[in-house]
Amino acid sequence: MMERWSPDSWRSKPIVQVPTYADAAALADVEKQIAGFPPLVFAGEARKLKKQLAQVCAGEAFLLQGGDCAESFAEHSADNIRDFFRVFLQMAVVMTFGAAMPVVKVGRIAGQFAKPRSAPTESIDAVELPSYRGDIVNDIAFTPEAREPDPRRQLMSYRQSAATLNLLRAFATGGYANLENAHRWMLGFIKDSPQSERYEKLANQITETLGFMRAIGLDPEHHQELRQTEIYTSHEALLLGYEQALTRVDSTSGDHYATSGHFLWVGDRTRQPDHAHIEYMRGIKNPIGLKCGPTTTPDGLLRLIDILNPANEPGRLTLIARFGAEKVGEHLPSLIRAVTREGRKVVWSCDPMHGNTVKAGAYKTRPFDRVMQEIRSFFDVHRAEGSYAGGVHLEMTGANVTECTGGARALSEADLRSRYMTYCDPRLNAEQAIEVAFLIAEKLKKDRAASHAEADAAE
Repeated sequence: MMERWSPDSWRSKPIVQVPTYADAAALADVEKQIAGFPPLVFAGEARKLKKQLAQVCAGEAFLLQGGDCAESFAEHSADNIRDFFRVFLQMAVVMTFGAAMPVVKVGRIAGQFAKPRSAPTESIDAVELPSYRGDIVNDIAFTPEAREPDPRRQLMSYRQSAATLNLLRAFATGGYANLENAHRWMLGFIKDSPQSERYEKLANQITETLGFMRAIGLDPEHHQELRQTEIYTSHEALLLGYEQALTRVDSTSGDHYATSGHFLWVGDRTRQPDHAHIEYMRGIKNPIGLKCGPTTTPDGLLRLIDILNPANEPGRLTLIARFGAEKVGEHLPSLIRAVTREGRKVVWSCDPMHGNTVKAGAYKTRPFDRVMQEIRSFFDVHRAEGSYAGGVHLEMTGANVTECTGGARALSEADLRSRYMTYCDPRLNAEQAIEVAFLIAEKLKKDRAASHAEADAAE
């Protein structure tokens, strides 16, 4: 029997990847303030996302999850949010038209402030200071004052999340998401891309479809589904005091929901089954994610699934696979077989970023060809196992950064220094992100055609 859950039951469990605050009273005061703030998202929205993820679980939709490695206070601007939203919408349009299926859009935004670290401290020129753990904890500047965990930063994170959500909702429902706008942005991308010929076919297909829709009276002016979209928010549930403060009881169901974001996930470093992070996540009713790395075993994964989704509810749990391009074939098949054998209903998503980080001089980078290779291998393994490759989880930005080498413009290690802007890990730029979308659209289309051919042959 599982112990009784409450929003603070995690506090009796072992915990890792959390900062040590010098002033416990100040921390308690901040958490008390946040507990009285309005929710950032609502239970009904989280339930709606869970229903859409249940469609993904059934192979009837695809999950696009992506955004910043770590949001920052310094780069919070309407332009940055708009640029992210624009490229995210372009990716969804490419996938929807290419694969002929709905795309569930979940941003790593409006809450992705905390970061796990491989070591509690870091050293520069023989000076050792606490590691940067994201703007919600401390500052990236390498000084003793900046690196001291400050609970007041949680208040700043809440306010920035609220402002970001407000703008995202305006973009999603105020006409900016008009399908014809997304198409025009796509035409501009194709015109400037080194791979323009490859992408022109899909652009022409979208043009013809929009023309047909207008001809039969389906235009954005009279059909809001063509000028509006839905976008949800997500982040890693790392700073549990903040999460607890934003946990609310839903008045319609009596269930507890995390209202800091629609979708929360547990990282590869904090998924110990008897620790605090799993304890907190098992009790909230939001759709949640679980990162699966090379150390994940089939039995260990099944144990976590039993804890996090005991009712085997479709859409509740997304397994986010992050192995590295060379390790997918070694680790993923046994996990899929175990989950399939036990009849567990999960969404399988591919994180092709975290297992492919390398050092290039003073910079961390991710070779784009390895990112693409991991995505291809993820789809190929699922196809071979008779399972559904249901999503992708990317660290990306709408800005024209140079943080990941390769891509259509063949960014080199020498290019990294020109626009290396990340606060933490390297992100795909807008053009690289859209290249990923085209690859996934092609894989989904090919897998669907193969499935239809197999079904016809069986008849």
